[in-house]
Amino acid sequence: MATVALQSKEAQRTFQRRLPIGAEAQPDGGVHFRVYAPLRRHVRVVFEDSQDADSEQEFELHRDEQGYHTGFAPAARPGMKYRLELDELDGLFADPASRFQPEGCQGPSEIVDPAAFEWQDAEWHGVSMPGQTLYELHVGTFTPEGTWQGAAKKLPHLVELGVTVVEVMPVAEFPGRFGWGYDGVFLFAPTRLYGAPDDFKRFVNEAHRLRLGVILDVVYNHFGPADNYLHLFADNFRSNRHMTEWGEAINFDGEDAAPIREFFIANAGYWIDEFHLDGLRLDAVQAIIDDSPDHITAALTRQARKMAGDRQVIITAENELQQSRMLRSPNEGGFGLDGGWNDDFHHAARVAMTGQNDAYYADYQGTPQEMISAIKWGYLYQGQWNARQKKFRGQPTWGIPAHSFVVFLQNHDQVANSLNGRGMQHYTSPGRYRAMTTLLLLAPGTPLLFMGQEFASSKPFLYFADHEEDLAKLIREGRVASFHQFRCLRSPEMKLFFADPGAIETFEACKLDWSERETNAQAYRLHRDLIRLRQEDPVFSAQEAANIHGMVLAPEAFALRYAGLHSDDRLVIVNLGRDLFWTTSAYPLLAPPYGADWKLMFSTGDPKYGGPGVAAVDMREWHLPGHAALVLRPEPKVLEPHEALTGWPTRLDEPPECATGET
Repeated sequence: MATVALQSKEAQRTFQRRLPIGAEAQPDGGVHFRVYAPLRRHVRVVFEDSQDADSEQEFELHRDEQGYHTGFAPAARPGMKYRLELDELDGLFADPASRFQPEGCQGPSEIVDPAAFEWQDAEWHGVSMPGQTLYELHVGTFTPEGTWQGAAKKLPHLVELGVTVVEVMPVAEFPGRFGWGYDGVFLFAPTRLYGAPDDFKRFVNEAHRLRLGVILDVVYNHFGPADNYLHLFADNFRSNRHMTEWGEAINFDGEDAAPIREFFIANAGYWIDEFHLDGLRLDAVQAIIDDSPDHITAALTRQARKMAGDRQVIITAENELQQSRMLRSPNEGGFGLDGGWNDDFHHAARVAMTGQNDAYYADYQGTPQEMISAIKWGYLYQGQWNARQKKFRGQPTWGIPAHSFVVFLQNHDQVANSLNGRGMQHYTSPGRYRAMTTLLLLAPGTPLLFMGQEFASSKPFLYFADHEEDLAKLIREGRVASFHQFRCLRSPEMKLFFADPGAIETFEACKLDWSERETNAQAYRLHRDLIRLRQEDPVFSAQEAANIHGMVLAPEAFALRYAGLHSDDRLVIVNLGRDLFWTTSAYPLLAPPYGADWKLMFSTGDPKYGGPGVAAVDMREWHLPGHAALVLRPEPKVLEPHEALTGWPTRLDEPPECATGET
């Protein structure tokens, strides 16, 4: 990361900084401090290890006209703990730009030297969006240990599965003993719950050794409600112009927004630079409100790429508004993100599998045409009127590559947005789930799996957050109220079945049981084989939505024709309804390439995946089994003399004469 030189009036010397704020260990010793606190006339650094700082217990920082307080402690060193004294306020406070809070949000900050860690990933050059398979995990429940060290031990499993990028749920320090991480307070400090900052780095280092990328979910739309003392340092973090569903928006476009923008832009670059991460997933960008000419999301993305240097990084986002502008290049007036979560795919697929379209699922019918359109065009809502939301939703996706759309059947939100937090396999038939898994993993979009999905984990993933009782009560009530959008959960009796987010038992119940990988080996085999097919087959790995054509076969059945080179096509048939039989087919996309018959390549009916069996493919008497998916490929056949066409290939790897330029 490029360093920034700052001048200290006290020492009349230049200090090298990686970040514009926080405590920075200097190469030749000592620590330089810089704190943004325009509300304060005096900010003092108070050491807890004063005997190791030439008996200096505290020293006052120098305030400049912009509200930054700076100073240098020549005897301070990494590992020392400190707090900040603000004017004459009672109590001492942690540094808002702390790199580590070993005792939690209310404890002291610890000085960290990022240059001390010895990286071993010099040959790693990052990741780009095409060809990736994402895997979302929550460190605290991914393993029994709930630590970076425990998670690192499971990385070989992900490699064997075929995962290429690990997406880690937020880790910025948050209050309590457990939580999802979306209520972060110290955005530069990886939570002490999972280990020290170097433990996070070891996790990334090991992932890179195994040729796995790592991206981090970051929250730039709000701060956590508890243990947040930013208002004592500055009053311009909160917008006086915008509101979000979580309350006041962050001030990215007010007259005094420059230091706030700097804070978040620096944070985006920090994770890429100091932790060698391969990208970021931006949470709920619809709540990142910025009316300035340079939207903060675009600025964050530029900074992340800048800090990556020669490495490639991917920046994705959750965006309920489905603003495809974010996925377009800056040259097109876009924000330059690499990917966006495609909720439309999930919602339509869930309705198709379960038949239930209450609450926000009411925007979907789960029809074959919806699934075909989601495969072909990414978002389903691209500017149409949404009756439930009473607004026009989405923007057109023309020209955006298919790999930009992150598709999934499960993620942390959607699994937890149910009464018992169970995986999708609990709400539909096994056959339907296998069929839709096939569609997910062979789709041209970028697939994302949620932890344990690959072995049909029986463990729930519920919402959990550890707070003081007053706030915990509000969270419980808010969680119950949020479920009232579902008609089946409105009755008072249903309240008895809601898990308490603040109970440690709720958190513990969500930890994966890794023995289920063996007991549910059929589910694991299905996911592994489909990912391998996706990666190794040239037609599926191309991720070319423009080469895919779809057709509705029945009210719950459809087919997708993937066009390959030299007629080496693929045919994916998904039947979520009953068995289908016919001897006459007027569907042209079912016709095999000339000179070939269809050959079965993959079937979810295979007993090794838990299916009921596999029937032979007969081109004269089509049989499409119910609750199943088939993948077919062409196989050359011997042509009768009267079938031969002049100039037409009889082999699939031999193009027609007209395609070679001959006349």
